[in-house]
This record gives sequence, structure tokens and C-alpha cells, in this order.
Amino acid sequence: MDDPVRRHARERPDRLALRASGRDVTYAELDAAAERAGRWLVAAGVVPGDRVGTTLPPGLGFAALLHGTPRVGGVLAPLPPRAPAAEREQLVELAAPRLVIEEPLDGPVDRDEPHAAHGAGRGVAPGAPRLRDTLDPDAPHTLLFTSGTTGAPKLVELTLANHVASARASAANLGVEPNDRWLCALPVHHVGGLAVLVRSAFYGTAAIVHERFEAEAFKRSLESGEATLVSLVATQLLRLREAELERAPALRAALVGGGPAPRNLLAWAAERGLPVLGTYGMTETASQIVTMAAAEALVHDRRGSAGRLLPGVELRIDPASGEILVRGPSVARGGLDPDGWLHTGDRGRLDADGYLWVEGRLDATIVTGGENVAAAEVEEALEAHPAVSEAAVVGRSDPEWGEAIAAYVVLDGREDVSDAALVAHCRARLAAHKAPKEVHRIERLPRTDSGKVARGRLRADAR
Repeated sequence: MDDPVRRHARERPDRLALRASGRDVTYAELDAAAERAGRWLVAAGVVPGDRVGTTLPPGLGFAALLHGTPRVGGVLAPLPPRAPAAEREQLVELAAPRLVIEEPLDGPVDRDEPHAAHGAGRGVAPGAPRLRDTLDPDAPHTLLFTSGTTGAPKLVELTLANHVASARASAANLGVEPNDRWLCALPVHHVGGLAVLVRSAFYGTAAIVHERFEAEAFKRSLESGEATLVSLVATQLLRLREAELERAPALRAALVGGGPAPRNLLAWAAERGLPVLGTYGMTETASQIVTMAAAEALVHDRRGSAGRLLPGVELRIDPASGEILVRGPSVARGGLDPDGWLHTGDRGRLDADGYLWVEGRLDATIVTGGENVAAAEVEEALEAHPAVSEAAVVGRSDPEWGEAIAAYVVLDGREDVSDAALVAHCRARLAAHKAPKEVHRIERLPRTDSGKVARGRLRADAR
């Protein structure tokens, strides 16, 4: 297929492609940066099939690598920029890149171009060959790590065809406007953030990327009308509520993934006319595969749903376990069962109208007194209390019950509430065995850098 950045640079060179760190980058500039990055990789000894690691944050340097590496036939492996040294070394060992690029090149002109910390070469040899004009859609494109919410992360290899299928499915649901500007502060070493850059380049629209999420900066972008689309996790939406976001005049859709958002948070968004859309996807599916339609963002009885299946993807619920299974062109080829289904490890249900309701991880099921309890069900009951901003539930080893339900809650500070009152609140909504046996008050839920609750850390605390 045609290289999308090269095509847009030829057809609409002055169109905005990227806004990062206060800098606007056109498609002509992005194409030139990708070409220089690709030539640099050739000079550094990268050959087709090689993996290229990078810890660069969102910006022109990262985008140049993202679009330049495939022109060499390489596979980009983004790594977390701020990971502890031991974790970083583990990830580098798993990814086995030919080199890892972690600093910009020196110099006033190429300050955003990549510099290799590990591996050969620096600079471009004279007469370096022209890079590929067309890309193989079935060749490996990116190598990503899963977020590791419950254990060690694993590698997922996505092809350009996977990314393109995801972009097309999203466009079929949300549409594409010529002046779309997709705002994102999700990490680009996870699929949620990376997909914004890949998708926008495929459409020929603009990505607005922030190196990290800061609620006030996001609030300004939304209230000024700079952003027409935004990708968030529920915690970021909560921070925008705390920052007193009131309006977003140009916003067509706010995709909120990484797990269901609390219903009281969705009600707050609806009161302000914010078009918050539930969405469901994972690394192995190149981002979203189920998303609410924009026209239904403010429909009360759909709040909390991930929406309906996007075009081109199949989904079914295993009748025995309740596990969500998916297959289709956006799904990575590795780890599928003999019939091509990806077993997601998530529990869910489809209602009569085809809306998916995600009920949490299968391994988040707590077995207490011989009864199965879905952590998500207890969390939803806790978050229905007006004093609770967020909640997470895990199982703690218990000699009598096998597992006891331990709840961790973040209070909003507006109302004083006792632990006993929170347990009673749950008992009024759930069967008695589903109510927490203990309540822990914490300031923040531990999360991975993709925004998901790090249940492993809570389980360790509950032992």
C-alpha cells in the first residue's frame, strides 16, 4: 500500500499533521523527518525485519521513527520513557531490538531527530539509498507490550494491516472530518496512544499529543475548541471533572477506554453535554473494536456500555465462562485459537440490542464461600455512592471464606462516610456474600501507565 504520510505530503503538504510541545508540523515536514529518520536507520545498519526500540516521548522525533522505520522494513518497538532501569532492561531483553533510540540528535536543525543509545552508527552515510515508497501491509509494523495489569507484560506484534483495519472501523463509526484534531496524552508505547498517531496519519488529519496528562492543559485545549476528538481513560476524565471542565465546543467525541467509567462520572459528563463514548479494545486488536456511536453518547440507559461491534470484527461470548472472544482483520495473528478467535481474558455480556457490557477480567473473579463474585459488580455498587470517586476490589486470602472481598476506595472529600455505611450501601444493592469484608481508603488507585487499575499491587497489599 502507499505510504500514507508520503501520499499526504504530496497531495496536501501544508496540512497540519502533528502538534506537540507547542510546535506545528505539516505533512511535508513530517514526511521529510520520516525520510531522514529512515536514512539514519539504514546508515546505522538496520535491515528489513530488524526491531528498533525507542524511549522517545510523543513528538516529532517519535513520529519520525514511527513513519520512517517501516520505510526501512523495520519494526518499531516503543518502550516506556520513564521505566525503572531494571524494568527497562527486562523489556529490552524481551523485545531484542537491534538498537534503542532514546535521545534526540544534537544540533539546531536535527534536534528532534533520533539518536541511538545502543547500537551502531550516528549520522547518514553519503549516497544512502532511497527508502520504500510503498509498504507491505502484512509485514510486522510495531511491537508493543501489553499493560501488565495482572502479571508480566507480553509482546504483541501488529502489522500495518491491523492498524489500517482499526482506523477504517473507527472511521465507519465516528466519521472523519478534514479538520479533525485528535487530542491524546495516552502513552505512545501503548496501543491507545500509538493508534491516535497511526490513525490520524492514515486519515490525513492532525494529532495533538501531550507528553503527559495535565488536567489544566487538557481543559484549555478542550474549552478553546482546539480538539475535535479526544482519547482518555476514566481517571483522566475524573481529573477533568476535578479541574471543573465546563464545555468543549468543538468536541465530536471523547473515547473513554481502559475499563468502564463510573456511572456518576458519566452522568457529570452528560450534564455538560460532553459526548463521552464508551469503547473496548486491547493491544492485540490494535485499539478499539467496540465503541458507542456518537449519537448515543448522552443516552441514559446506555451509560457504562462499551457500545456495539465496529465493522469487520466478530465477537462472541463463551457460554461457559462468559469470556469475550474476538476475531477480524485488526486482530494480531499471534495467540489465536485454531478457529482464529482471540481469547481476551475479559468477561462480558451482550444485551438484546447488541451492546457489550464489560464485566472485568476473568482473573478478577473472587471466589468467596464457594460463590463467584465479579470484582466489577462490587466496584460499580461502591461507585454509586455519592462520596466515592473510584473503587477497586480484589480478593484477600481468608481461612474461613477462601477469599474475602477487600475494597479500596477513593473518596471525593465532599461527604464524610464510614466504612460500615459503605458496606451497608453495597448490601442494599448486592447479595450479602458480595459485600466487602473490609474497606481501605486511599488517595489514588494504583494504575499502569495506560490507565488501568494495577490489581496485582492491590492484591499484594491485601495479603
